Amino acid sequence: MGLFDFFTQDIAIDLGTANTLIIHKDKVVVDEPSIIALDRVSGKVLAIGREAMQMHEKTHDNIKTIRPLKEGVIADFHAAEMMIRGMIKLIDTGRRLFPPSLRMVICIPSAITEVEKRAVRDSAEHANAKEVYMIHEPIAAAIGIGIDIEQPVGNMIVDIGGGTTDIAVIALSGIVCDQSIRIAGDTFNRDILDYMRRQHNLLIGERSAERVKIEVGSALTELDDGPEDYEIRGRDLMTGIPKTIKISYSEVAFALDKSISKLEEAVLKALELSPPELSADIYEQGIYLTGGGAMLRGLDKRLSLKTKLPIHVADDPLRAVVRGTGAALKGLDHYRKVLMT
Repeated sequence: MGLFDFFTQDIAIDLGTANTLIIHKDKVVVDEPSIIALDRVSGKVLAIGREAMQMHEKTHDNIKTIRPLKEGVIADFHAAEMMIRGMIKLIDTGRRLFPPSLRMVICIPSAITEVEKRAVRDSAEHANAKEVYMIHEPIAAAIGIGIDIEQPVGNMIVDIGGGTTDIAVIALSGIVCDQSIRIAGDTFNRDILDYMRRQHNLLIGERSAERVKIEVGSALTELDDGPEDYEIRGRDLMTGIPKTIKISYSEVAFALDKSISKLEEAVLKALELSPPELSADIYEQGIYLTGGGAMLRGLDKRLSLKTKLPIHVADDPLRAVVRGTGAALKGLDHYRKVLMT
């Protein structure tokens, strides 16, 4: 087994629309944006992750930046494969003569189709994976925040990622009912972008919209300790000259209102679909929020007002899914029921 270990490496991947995280030997070794920069002429990879993100929306004709995942699934197969390879190279494996073959556990959205599942598997296999297992994101998130998923107790997970929001009621190591909507972090960015254009005649980029969301993003127009106004720079649509304006968290809450209402509807729909005995459990346990979107100020309060249930935000919501994926990889035999091959 020792020799086999030397030639095989176990890695857990959270292949997200916005960020890709990799766990190796129980540690998060890669935490990078899911983006790749390519040379248009030679097709060579110029940068991946953070380095490519710095180039995003700032490139000339010979360089293109690609985000290979859209709405939780692989949209550009070739770019995804190159990105996964590049991310794996970032893991420090020590000096080896041969690249090790990989055993991977990758998490996928709960409403993924067979075709999309195959694209994930093929990308992993092309990146030198000998064994590929897949796990649904809400289940991985539940394991990651320390819920015992094998118990006959209903737990509701709302995982708000970059491309999709997965809402699932989990009991006895399985998903009893789920809702997956394509409203998540990227949608919030687009809402902010549109609001700035409509309201302030200011054209901003995707990255600036994300900065606004992180600095002053809010789900409620009134917060007890709201953040300071944030200064945003962009191009004036009337004059074409760069300008700067200040934006408050209340404005951002107004911009995001429609999308958050749809998210609330999806949570209510999932509650409606859950069997009565599990509803009783959820009433007791409350709802767990994971994923980057869970960090939006006031979202837990707003959902609590809507559902009349206690809302718990995970300690490190961004890494809940990858931690659960890592735990599933470590206890491969124990979690065999929730893994798909």
